[in-house]
Amino acid sequence: MKLTSYWLDTSNPFAGGAEGPVEGTCDVAVIGGGLTGSSAALALAKKGARVVLLEAGTIGNAASGRNGGMCNNGFAQDYGTLSGKLGREVADRLYRAFDAGVDTVERLVREEGIDCSFARVGKIKLAAKPEHVDKLARSQALLAATVDPETEMVSRADLPAEIGSGRYYGGLIYRKSAALHVGRFVRGLAEAAARRGVAVHEHTPMTTLKAVPGGGHLVGTPRGTVRARQVLLASGTSQAGPLGWVRRRIVPVGAFLIATEPLPVEMLDRLTPRRRNAVDTKNLVNYFRTTPDNRLLFGGRARFAVSNPASDEKSGAILRAALHDVFPELRDVRIDYCWGGMVDMTRDRLPRAGERDGLYYAMGYSGHGTQMATLMGTLMAEVMDGRTELNPWGAFAWPAIPGHFGPPWFLPLVGAYYRLKDRFQ
Repeated sequence: MKLTSYWLDTSNPFAGGAEGPVEGTCDVAVIGGGLTGSSAALALAKKGARVVLLEAGTIGNAASGRNGGMCNNGFAQDYGTLSGKLGREVADRLYRAFDAGVDTVERLVREEGIDCSFARVGKIKLAAKPEHVDKLARSQALLAATVDPETEMVSRADLPAEIGSGRYYGGLIYRKSAALHVGRFVRGLAEAAARRGVAVHEHTPMTTLKAVPGGGHLVGTPRGTVRARQVLLASGTSQAGPLGWVRRRIVPVGAFLIATEPLPVEMLDRLTPRRRNAVDTKNLVNYFRTTPDNRLLFGGRARFAVSNPASDEKSGAILRAALHDVFPELRDVRIDYCWGGMVDMTRDRLPRAGERDGLYYAMGYSGHGTQMATLMGTLMAEVMDGRTELNPWGAFAWPAIPGHFGPPWFLPLVGAYYRLKDRFQ
């Protein structure tokens, strides 16, 4: 079993890196080489900007290359609950932004010729308890009435057409959702940006950031300093550089995944007949999908812990047990990959993007980053050009999380709270 991301292990490393020192001037310095940073750099270069992208590790090595490879429309939260908090008009506007994210991924795959197995397979949200069915049905009725008439409820009797498991009690289908090989996608975006002249520097963390008289910032790295007219922070949970303001607002939460050996097609036809992305209704969520080479990928919030090899292996054992609970048929199947990554969670599980003290930022995707990070990177190129009305998160305040000044000491308490909720709700 490899303790590495399946997506990164089965995609070619980024090959368009810039050589030499970081120096001179540029229009925009992008901090972070994940989906947000790579899509933003590409969009900015298409507008004629001189762009320098600084990545502390390698392209896609953080959350962008360690997720489930799901490109889903719809919120992490229950639509009915969120529309009750924000109002139907705001909730519908944000819902359409997630739709636009999936469309943006599809467009970029097509325009840049990125070979990443993009397919509109749809998503099914599975009721983990009988009482969750009514909640899904209420949300689906609201969605179908206005913002997403393509959604559909599936009864327990009809679930065998969607999933070969007796573990669930019904489901809600979102037909616009897609799946892709996210490692090839994020690296393909960065390659496309490099082809258009973006100077992409891997292994180059931002170490200093200083506003300069007359506008712009000096961005310092171990390889030199560049003066940028604008700076975009696409840094997610990064612990590199002077990002204390961001870190007080982002909770890094571990997400963990396993992937089986390649499975016979006839077995997958029984387990996931439609090949949809699947996610359940638990607070400590599980999700699964098939991969382009016929593995079953299974992930979730196995533990509220950071990701490292020892932690990933412990989480993998928990996920293996959950996999066997959902699909007993897979008890003797080999697990080839086990890995983890850090999710940039906000307090309300909604993204944030905007400008503060001359610095632009987009992050906080809370586990729904594939489509939203790609959309926001693309949109931030317009926002930084003065079109602030295009930012769907521009009106959202982003207060610091009380008591959060560094490592998230409270994660075990949060995990215990959600385990209790899953037991009694």
